[in-house]
Amino acid sequence: MKDNKIKVPFSKPSIDRQEEKAVLKVVRSGWLTTGNETFKFEKEFSDFMNKALPSDSKNVVSLAVNSNTSGMILALNACGIKEGTAVITTPYTFVSTAACVKHVGADVIFCDIEKDSYNIDADKIEQILIENEKNKKYNIKAIIPVHIAGNVCNMKKIMQLAEKYSTKENKIYVIEDAAHSFPSLTDMGYAGTIGDAGVFSFYATKPLTTGEGGMVCTKDESLAKTMQIMRLHGMDRTAWDRYTSPKASWQYDIVAPGFKFNLPDVLSAIGRVQLKKTESMYKKRKHITEIYNKAFKELDFVTVPPDGKGNAWHLYLLRLNLDKLTIDRDAFAKKMQENGIGISMHFIPLFHFTYWKNLDPSFTKENFVNAESQFIRTITIPLWPDMTDKMAYDTIKVVTNIGREYHVR
Repeated sequence: MKDNKIKVPFSKPSIDRQEEKAVLKVVRSGWLTTGNETFKFEKEFSDFMNKALPSDSKNVVSLAVNSNTSGMILALNACGIKEGTAVITTPYTFVSTAACVKHVGADVIFCDIEKDSYNIDADKIEQILIENEKNKKYNIKAIIPVHIAGNVCNMKKIMQLAEKYSTKENKIYVIEDAAHSFPSLTDMGYAGTIGDAGVFSFYATKPLTTGEGGMVCTKDESLAKTMQIMRLHGMDRTAWDRYTSPKASWQYDIVAPGFKFNLPDVLSAIGRVQLKKTESMYKKRKHITEIYNKAFKELDFVTVPPDGKGNAWHLYLLRLNLDKLTIDRDAFAKKMQENGIGISMHFIPLFHFTYWKNLDPSFTKENFVNAESQFIRTITIPLWPDMTDKMAYDTIKVVTNIGREYHVR
């Protein structure tokens, strides 16, 4: 009888006494919400991003938020995405990417992913833009590329497309969903700093975590100013300023109907420590991927994940070669869990969900063949900084044994 206890967790944050000490310091300070700790975190994050920018580039402004979702809504709002406009993005993403577009009232245009990766297909984006120039069905105002698993989209082509199809009356913005891509370094700078805005996630499983949280980055001062105001109720003064300034704390103005998207100091304290560990945590994840890649390349029933320049290796998306197996992806995943390996699925394409299917009858797996093909054969296996080599080899052993047991004879 199998022991179904999980022996290799899917993910665990790399947290130690440094984070504990930083949080305790904030707790004892008497100031828990957004304040000096968060402002320092934003400055340090900007400094990190700016060091990789091209010499002719403007510097990045970073704004801490309570989630990637909040950051995406802020960025969309600042770029003028609203009712009567449309956004091109991928169905191969977590639901929040597209939901944010709906939250600001805009239409979503889905574009299939590349055949051999999980990222949005830039050539298909252009097909959508060309077709729209003919039929004028949508007022396309933005493109949201999602860097799945930390592997960066074809940003050079996407930026070129945004410029090519923009007009004096209508700029097409590029807003990077960089939830997975810290720290993905490319020739154009870090992912998340290439487009007009980029939004990171600091959720518990992400390469840099604050438990919950995120960061919006932009080099556009106008966008930064708008997002800074909208982040906290449309108020012209922060709580830190109101309660620590010699000016009257009760005097402020509301200049827009804003949101409540700020990140508190307690969480920013964790983020500041995590930021200092960026290189070491990346090296540890990279080490585990190298163990995986070496082993899995020897097996004919799996394919290793796509790996482009600057891959942050946030997730390890193991692809099954189903023609070599007598079981499907779901059965294979269940067998892994039964053998003590924590797994997940990234992602269920949005056309599988009731809301999105009901929104557009054409939004089906038949019209997004690459997304469906990747989905039905992909399992996300454990990958986190403090994984031991033994955990990696235990995972490999389970994958190997299942594959051999259910291999086509």
